[in-house]
Amino acid sequence: MSELAVFNPSRLPAFAKSAELSDLAKSLAGGGGSSTKRISTKGGVFRLVAGGKEVAAIDDRHLDVVIVRAAPKISRTFYAGTYEEGATTAPKCWSADGEKPDASIDSPQCSDCASCPQNAKGSGQGDSRACRFSQRIAVVLANDMGGDVMQLTLAATSIFGKEDGDKRPLQAYARYLAAQNINPETLVTRMRFDTKAAVPKLFFQPVRWLEDTEYEGIKLKGDSDEAKQAVITSFAKQTPKNAPQLAAPKAQASADEGFDEPEKRKVAAKPSAVPEANTKEKLASLVDNWDTDD
Repeated sequence: MSELAVFNPSRLPAFAKSAELSDLAKSLAGGGGSSTKRISTKGGVFRLVAGGKEVAAIDDRHLDVVIVRAAPKISRTFYAGTYEEGATTAPKCWSADGEKPDASIDSPQCSDCASCPQNAKGSGQGDSRACRFSQRIAVVLANDMGGDVMQLTLAATSIFGKEDGDKRPLQAYARYLAAQNINPETLVTRMRFDTKAAVPKLFFQPVRWLEDTEYEGIKLKGDSDEAKQAVITSFAKQTPKNAPQLAAPKAQASADEGFDEPEKRKVAAKPSAVPEANTKEKLASLVDNWDTDD
């Protein structure tokens, strides 16, 4: 069976449409891994990424989805040096609301984003800004509205810009719908690539109204924990390479106090459980971090 069946669940037998992973599947996947699923547009191709690994790609230049939730603010991320798509390192500075650096940043580039030198035109490559705009949205596939909620991170080129006929970036699309008093979660939306753009850029257009029964399910999807988690902008804090190493714990001089000599020898003869516990902790840590996001 083609990997593209992931994008067309209607071809699957009824018993295979369960959203729950079996214990066998989790065991073979290395203990479960991350449950986050997202759509990537790397290389101008729609790709399904699950647990940090690409599991399918679709050749079509468009993908029909229902937008169920969106981050309320445009976020910003600044990477030192040249950013490479798919990089797993955390940005040097970032902001979830596009106004001030996140409180977790040790050395923010500026106290506010508007006056930050990394926000000035030309601070990045060419005439671009070094600090990049992005927005996360949560979507479900139009051919599987009862399936998983997936995260999609949109770059500035897919968010801003003027409409050109039926070619609308996200904000222009939202304004187009709002002018007609239409909410995006009531429609099937087609995302398609701008074939003239040098980097992945998406346009959005309406396809059809949802059926009443579909809309009831979509409202539940938008209020789900999956959707809420998908639109949160957050990055794991990383320890700098030159961070000072913690000193080894000092030996406890009073560890043997209260024992006579024979009792000391008995205690010393017993194998310590600490090495075994440490080994288990290390294995658990490896399993927890087995699947890292690309």
